[in-house]
Amino acid sequence: MNINDPLGDMLTRIRNGQAARKDSVLSPASKLRLNVLEVLQREGYIRGYSREDRPGAPPTVRIELKYFEGQPAIREVARVSKPGRRVYSGAKELPRVRNGLGITIVSTPRGVLSDAEARAENVGGEVLCQVF
Repeated sequence: MNINDPLGDMLTRIRNGQAARKDSVLSPASKLRLNVLEVLQREGYIRGYSREDRPGAPPTVRIELKYFEGQPAIREVARVSKPGRRVYSGAKELPRVRNGLGITIVSTPRGVLSDAEARAENVGGEVLCQVF
């Protein structure tokens, strides 16, 4: 099965898993997906993730979803830069989500970072998604 937007697919799996109150969801693994999951874990939006390699099958990643007082830790997740329309931003123009309550995940020359980390390192890049 071809997936045109692998990151969008993973974000949708997370969104659907939390709507169904799942403990964890599975998604195909890739470097970009693992880097985005690392940022989500660092910022406290997921409990964790682990890569699962099975013989004869493509590698997958198990994403442990996080809930706080019965509510999902991620209220909204939106893909900004899409395959048909890439969105880039400089370090000073990075968008703030809900006046700083959420994060923007950015792919920079120094790796995948949250908007606060990108501002601290003074680097811009492709705006991947926003999480609140």
